[in-house]
Parts: sequence; C-alpha cells; structure tokens
Amino acid sequence: MTSRVGVDGLFRDFGDDLPLRSELFSVSQLERHAEALAGWHQIDQGAGSDRLLVRLADNERVLLDAYQVVTDAVGVNRPVSPAGEWLLDNFYLIEEQIRTARRHLPKRYSRQLPRLSNGPSAGYPRVYDIALELISHVDGQVDGESLRSFVIAYQKRLFRDFSGLRAGVGEVFSGSLRCPNVE
Repeated sequence: MTSRVGVDGLFRDFGDDLPLRSELFSVSQLERHAEALAGWHQIDQGAGSDRLLVRLADNERVLLDAYQVVTDAVGVNRPVSPAGEWLLDNFYLIEEQIRTARRHLPKRYSRQLPRLSNGPSAGYPRVYDIALELISHVDGQVDGESLRSFVIAYQKRLFRDFSGLRAGVGEVFSGSLRCPNVE
C-alpha cells in the first residue's frame, strides 16, 4: 500500500482499488472539486497501454463470478441477500453498460488519450479519473447538470493553465463514465 496526497491535500493510503464513494457534493462543490482536480492532474507525455479496457474486462469477470455464485445459491434454495437479489434482477443492465463502454472506447483511440502520471489513477486516461471523481461525489447518480458543471469547471481551469482537454475526448467520455459505474 502506498501513500499519496489527494486532490484535497490530505495524505491517504491507497491500494489497487479506491472506493467509489466519497463525500456527496452539491453542484457548486462539484465545480470547486473539478477545478482543484484539473490543477492537480499531471499528464504523462509517453505512450501508454490500454489499461482501461483491461480493467473493464477484469471487472466484468468479477461481476460474472458474483452473478454465478448468487445464481448457484438460488438454485439450491439458499437465502440470498438483497444485494444478491438486485444483481440477479439487474444483471442485464450491467451487461448493457459493459457493451456500451466497449463500443464507446475503441482500443486505438483510447491509447491516444492523455494519461495521468500522478495519483491513484496514474497510467489511466485523464477522462477516466474525471469520471471516477464525478461518480464518487454524486453517489453514482450522474445527471445532466452535475456532468455539465463538473466538465465545464474542469475545462475552465485547464484553459486558465493553457493545457485544455484534447479534442475528441467527449466522444469517449460516455464510455469512460460507464467504466466506473460497472465497478
């Protein structure tokens, strides 16, 4: 486990996976957080591998395994938790999100996206970390207003710092937003 300074300046320990739940933010708090995030992100200038699609595939395997465990439990009349029942009832939605993410994240294009060189998402596309941060601070309930406000605030800070978002990022933001939701 390593320690890193978070966007908020606090020292934290991170393992391979971070929880996708953080303090819930209002729209104005999201905007301030997005500006801070934009100032904190550092871009790796080198070419990188396609870690995002690999992570999506890993998450898909974990979810399929969990689905199979719950299905097997139901098959032998064992009790299932409410979360397990939710998984059984809604697994088709998860599969749909995975298919959509793959469709919106073409392999060659995602390799060209700016990648982070700092923080827990180092090596991943910047747009993925933007999506993770947004989703974690709205408890997974992304609406048009929070998405628009967050991205505009992030871009404002970048343009102030003369390193704006690369053209075409919006095309893959939809797919990047789905990956953390799958997690």
